[in-house]
Amino acid sequence: MSAGSPARPQRVCILGATGSVGMATLDVISRHPERFEVVGLTAQHRLEELFAICLQYRPRHVVVASAEGATTLGRRLAEAGVRAEVRHGAEALCDLAGGDGVDTVMAAIVGAAGLAPCLAAAHAGKRLLLANKEALVVGGAFFMNAVKAGGATLLPIDSEHSAIFQCLPDDRSSWHERIDHIVLTASGGPFRGRAPETLTAVTPDQACAHPNWVMGRKISVDSATMMNKALEVIEAHFLFDLAPERIEVVIHPQSIIHSMVVCRDQSVLAQLGTADMRVPIAYGLAWPDRIVSGADRLDWRTVASLTFEEADHVTYPALGLAYDALRGPAGTSAVLNAANEEAVAAFLSGTIRFDRIHNVNARTVAAVIPEAGAADSLEGLLALDAAARRQAVRFLKSCAE
Repeated sequence: MSAGSPARPQRVCILGATGSVGMATLDVISRHPERFEVVGLTAQHRLEELFAICLQYRPRHVVVASAEGATTLGRRLAEAGVRAEVRHGAEALCDLAGGDGVDTVMAAIVGAAGLAPCLAAAHAGKRLLLANKEALVVGGAFFMNAVKAGGATLLPIDSEHSAIFQCLPDDRSSWHERIDHIVLTASGGPFRGRAPETLTAVTPDQACAHPNWVMGRKISVDSATMMNKALEVIEAHFLFDLAPERIEVVIHPQSIIHSMVVCRDQSVLAQLGTADMRVPIAYGLAWPDRIVSGADRLDWRTVASLTFEEADHVTYPALGLAYDALRGPAGTSAVLNAANEEAVAAFLSGTIRFDRIHNVNARTVAAVIPEAGAADSLEGLLALDAAARRQAVRFLKSCAE
């Protein structure tokens, strides 16, 4: 145990335990049983996977989506000798994330559904490992104010934002004086180099075949449309308090440089490594220490080149939507996120073509203009999210006809 290790193990809760980030978090934790204890696990529907995880880690608290699922899982765990409180629903998620028995919350729930438990963890002053970018995209300044008011420690887990965080000076008050801008790198996804007009017949499986990263299907589609990077631009704006013009995106197909900070003197600081989410997860869990992550060592003998390409807004129109959203009324990014979630779900179900995703997103953002004060409360943000989804569904119906 290093000098920076706590006197007792960190009590960790994982929101979204059966997803790729949740499983990677468990892998890192399993390598350091003296440092971390899993006390809470949540999942929406993948109860069989959750049951197996609970048998291994024996958490005290488990949350699932439905009452029926909670009853079934609770009975099976009791029969297996695992003594865990099993609850269901959004309120139970928030209770777990903000509860006294939790030190660290890994927020890995995909989508706007992760906002409320993230807010609960923020208000309760937890160490909050943010893999759910929608908490910032939807919550924006309201979420960041909750982090500050609650005294929470917010650590980004997206590889790009973790890279930026690692490159920034330890004295956070000097960020703006010492840096010129930041550069978020993007792989370009599975369709890099293809003209947009050639993507009309793309299948969900093709869109989910990311060349470098292993991710869930929703985020994989976002990578294919570049909406994932668009949301990361919005996230970086709120996370690092940077104006949109101080956030740049560049295509880096090798995914070795995870992002960069350009200093005032034009020195460039970069964080490099293999494409493995266990690296930023381990950094977030142990910060300010560094611990073994389980990731492969970067082999310089196999790195033939590091190349970069322009991320133009014609080839990648989703990026343009992100910058437009940041310049629009507060809450516009929540509208964009809601529209995209509905559009991607429709594409994955086979309802609309791949190229219609951007069309639905752009039309929804143009149609749903947040009113003043809409982004100043959780209730207002959820209402805005619901209104955007209703409008997006209308556009989706016209696309499917």
